[in-house]
Amino acid sequence: MLLENDVAIVTGAGNGIGRATAVRFAQEGASIVLADMDEAGLAETKRLIEAAGGEGSVVVGSVAVREDVQKMVDTAVSTYGKLSILINNAGITRDGLTTRIKEGEARLMSDDKWDAVLTVNLKGTWLCSQLAAVPMIEAGYGRIVNTASIAALGNIGQANYSASKAGVIGLTKTLALEWARYGIAVNCVAPGGVKTSMTETIPEKIVENLLKGVPFGRFAEPEEIAAVHAFLSSKEASYITGQVLFVDGGTSVGA
Repeated sequence: MLLENDVAIVTGAGNGIGRATAVRFAQEGASIVLADMDEAGLAETKRLIEAAGGEGSVVVGSVAVREDVQKMVDTAVSTYGKLSILINNAGITRDGLTTRIKEGEARLMSDDKWDAVLTVNLKGTWLCSQLAAVPMIEAGYGRIVNTASIAALGNIGQANYSASKAGVIGLTKTLALEWARYGIAVNCVAPGGVKTSMTETIPEKIVENLLKGVPFGRFAEPEEIAAVHAFLSSKEASYITGQVLFVDGGTSVGA
């Protein structure tokens, strides 16, 4: 098993990629702290990882609140004795155009939308990494996998989301440089479209247009992202740090 005896925090574990990652980690032998704002979703994820033969603890809280993140870290250390992996998966979208391009166009980007996305996606990634690094530094070992997006390359109507994910890439490279001396590898996964509750709300015609730009012609399954998380979190990726892996069915090749 890739992650036998490892202890991981997975944020955004209540559904989608986070849930798939938690289940995959349980199958690979890890104990997992499941973190999310969605208490019911966490309960279901916990049931699934236990069905897979794994062990998990639930922490309901926000990645953007220092006290909540500290509770995630403390739960890992007090319950399982260490923390070796952090999957920074939690994220939100609040889409809107930066300015009105034509009369009557709605859904403009507000200050609140900008602040909410940057706070969760970028500050949350930084805060979780900062606090999780403490026990990792003490142990001289750690794996942190952040979540960017193909939207980091730019996407109309997502100035806040694109900026947050581009920021995550810069943060990843900086933390990789800072923490290599402590045996901590920091990498980043940048998915394209993934079949989650977030993409289920996209109108069918828009999905059809999006898929025209995907060489594989489909969105990823959450389990396909989870597989990359498992590899980058394992000792098999022992000499990889500061890297951004686009898991997007080839979309970024032509971007």
